[in-house]
Amino acid sequence: MNFLDIRRETVFLLRKKSIALLLLAGFLLASFSVWTGSVDVAQQHQTIERLLVGDNVDREEVTHKHHDYGYIAYYTFHLTYAPPSPLAFAALGVRDIYPWKHRVRMLALEGQIHESDTPNPELALAGKIDFTFVIAVFSPLLLILLLHDLRASERAAGRHDFLVVTARTRNSLWPLRTAILMVALWLALIVPFLLGCAVNGVGVADVFMVSAIVLAYLLFWAVICYLVARLTFPAPVLASFLLGGWLLTTFIIPAVGDVVIEETYHGPEGGDILMTQREAVNDAWDLPHQVTMDAFLETHPQWQGKTQTTSLFEWKWYFAFQQVGDEKALPLAIAYQQTAEDRYRAAGYVALFSPATLLKRVLTHWAHTDAPAAWQYEQQVRAFHAELRQFYYPFLFNGTPYSEASLADRPVFTPYKNTEH
Repeated sequence: MNFLDIRRETVFLLRKKSIALLLLAGFLLASFSVWTGSVDVAQQHQTIERLLVGDNVDREEVTHKHHDYGYIAYYTFHLTYAPPSPLAFAALGVRDIYPWKHRVRMLALEGQIHESDTPNPELALAGKIDFTFVIAVFSPLLLILLLHDLRASERAAGRHDFLVVTARTRNSLWPLRTAILMVALWLALIVPFLLGCAVNGVGVADVFMVSAIVLAYLLFWAVICYLVARLTFPAPVLASFLLGGWLLTTFIIPAVGDVVIEETYHGPEGGDILMTQREAVNDAWDLPHQVTMDAFLETHPQWQGKTQTTSLFEWKWYFAFQQVGDEKALPLAIAYQQTAEDRYRAAGYVALFSPATLLKRVLTHWAHTDAPAAWQYEQQVRAFHAELRQFYYPFLFNGTPYSEASLADRPVFTPYKNTEH
């Protein structure tokens, strides 16, 4: 096998209209997915910029309107957000399922986080058609259509034995044709991705890694197609075998796995956390102040001796029962998170039997758009909310006279840019 053999077979294969149309379909699918993904990411950046401007305006208005720490803490919203990574355009992941932005106040946090339940998205391939979806779902289908009749069509035409005899080495022709078609499809899919990387500022290392992962995925399916194509069955039968395997591993196994995981790992729902926290907050209005303050002091003993109230409403009492509401819901929140992590880990085992799901997990992890990335953002929100409380509590419990200058030290949310893979 030499360069002339490769060139001759490449020209021969690419001149076939059916092959050219399939490669064009792959190119168009990849181009569409890259375009929609880039638009989605651009809209997320625009949303963040718009909300940041509005956040600053709202904060200034509250500061100028109120001259009391309690009112300012109550009325001021703080924008928290997780900006999309440069590679997010190719793997949108769970960013359309898990929240990636909040406007939090110094009220009970659990209700602000768990306003809606989040399903287990790890085994669900249906969703936005991003580049990852095209590679995971459509590229094996295109390879099957390209390779299933690699030998069967030549047998049907009576040319198979002649081609084998005239090949330079026995059986060298079919691996060569398989490799040519696989690489051609890889190029058709990867060129739009490379253009998307240039537009979105993706680093060279990420470009190389994703390209290699896609090539390895296509190689896996190409080997399967090559082995099945060796069987002496008619092309429609071979296509049925391959399509059945594609359907089984891409859709049926993830769907069944999702059902099994949901039935196996039980835990509280977001609504349970929300209701527990809200009931605790609502009940506090009818309780003596000291009952709330005693519960607050159990976890904040540093304010011992400064929790006395002299009127029906005081801001330190109000924010104390907001804190107590969070603490009563905390065990449920921990169990909720543990269940989500257990389901994610179990989905990883299911992915070992579903190449499409495994590819999705790898690429979304690399793009920081998977469930762990969403949980990391939630922890950032919790840490920032705790900083707000630590900032305001000394003013509220010490009865510090209001000073606008002191607000200069108020915490400002800074998103964490994850560069690890």
